[in-house]
Amino acid sequence: MTRMEKYRETADYIQSRIPFKPQLAVVLGSGLGDYTDQLENPVTLEYKDIPHFPLPQNESHKGTLFAGAIGGKGVLLMAGRFHHYEGYSFEECAYYIPVFQLLGVQTLIVTNAAGGINPSFAAGDLMLITDHIKLTALSPVTAFENGLFGPRFFDMGDAYAKRLQAIARGCAEKTGVPLRQGVYAYMGGPQFETPAEIRMLSALGADAVGMSTVPEAIMAAYCGIRLLGISCISNLAAGLSPVPLSDDDVREVAARVAGRFATLLDAIIAEI
Repeated sequence: MTRMEKYRETADYIQSRIPFKPQLAVVLGSGLGDYTDQLENPVTLEYKDIPHFPLPQNESHKGTLFAGAIGGKGVLLMAGRFHHYEGYSFEECAYYIPVFQLLGVQTLIVTNAAGGINPSFAAGDLMLITDHIKLTALSPVTAFENGLFGPRFFDMGDAYAKRLQAIARGCAEKTGVPLRQGVYAYMGGPQFETPAEIRMLSALGADAVGMSTVPEAIMAAYCGIRLLGISCISNLAAGLSPVPLSDDDVREVAARVAGRFATLLDAIIAEI
């Protein structure tokens, strides 16, 4: 079976089980999965039942695709994503993006939990992603046929769509939800970074660091999907925190900001 045949089979299965053509999708990062409660008339699809879909190995990620309405708009919500540290290739990490493109999704919002590098950040801050740094040669579109979804060589200058960033800033101001902004650095994990790595990333201009999002951002740019990224700063990065880093802290902080996160996301979805 070819790559495109797999994508189409996955898309056809999803479309056969949801009552609308989605134009917007949201990926919920670690600890942010409760946003699915915002959906009206939800339809749920378990990843294990979707043809060719990977399965999350991180217990913070449910592995369920939700379809429903938010503010009168048909939306897909992914409660759970796929990470390279789970053994997946970059292409598998971003598998759902071409599927969503075939379903008609034009805008994707990705969220994640990240470690704060910028010294002015604190645990619990929300950060608008303006750009990313990827310290690996890996790409989700390696060996793709030229023209499968887009040209082999494609521009990343507006990967995090500036128009959507402007909408997010406006919504943050309107709702009173504080919103930082900065550059997201990708590190593969699953171990947290060393203090020396954090000093290096800081020198390179990174404001936050995490283990996801970048494969999806590249694939979204390739597929012509507009992308907005928001990080929940769940902890201070190594060397900046007085206590050892823990995944439990990530989940705890994400749960603490869930209300502000939902308020901001509701407003953004209404504006898009």
